[in-house]
Order: sequence, then C-alpha cells, then structure tokens
Amino acid sequence: VQLQASGGGLVQAGGSLRLSCAASGPSFSRYHMGWFRQAPGKEREFVAAISRSGGTTTYADSVKGRVTISRDNAKKTVDLQMNGLKPEDTAVYYCAADWAIISAPLGTTTSQYDYWGRGTLVTVSS
Repeated sequence: VQLQASGGGLVQAGGSLRLSCAASGPSFSRYHMGWFRQAPGKEREFVAAISRSGGTTTYADSVKGRVTISRDNAKKTVDLQMNGLKPEDTAVYYCAADWAIISAPLGTTTSQYDYWGRGTLVTVSS
C-alpha cells in the first residue's frame, strides 16, 4: 500500500487542522492505521491509531481529548482532526499502515507498522 499525507500547514495556537492520508493499493480495510509525528531533533512518536473497521481507536496521552482519528474504507482515507493545537504539536506528521489480523491490538510503536507515507508539516505558532 502507498500512503500520502496532506493537510499540514501553519496555524496559531488554539487553532485546528485536519490531516488526511490517502492510500492506494488493495486491501486497505485489512490494515490498522496510525498517525505518528516527529519534531526536529526528536524521535518519531505515536499520535493515534484506528482499527481495520474503524471501531477501535487509541491516542497518545499528549493529544487525548484534542485529536480524533477516523477512516473511510470506501475512500481509502484516514483522517486526523486536531483541535486546540499547541506549539509543542509542531512536527512532521506521518501516516502508517499495519497489516494486521482483525483481532490484533493497535500498534503504538513505529516497529509495528509496515508502510509509511511521506509526512506533512504542521507548524503551530504561539
């Protein structure tokens, strides 16, 4: 599967952005999907993940309550709605796909994901 993230940009603190990841290739619904981010000089970190069906989600504590992950299997997209953005949310955001059986837990580490898209830069000004 190939992934392409979009929707990044410059936003003031407190603002909102909606990131989108478009997938190409077959069997999109067989992947758990995740969003990660990487700030300058830091390791890539988990943000959110969603199960194959979209019925289960999980979030990093740092974004919980401010971020919502969703997916549309018919359109082969996974979105990340981010509200109440903070300067510390500034990073390159990546979407990733994890080929998983339906009962597999959602991955929260980079090693659990098989495919990665190019990132999209989110900059939050104070």
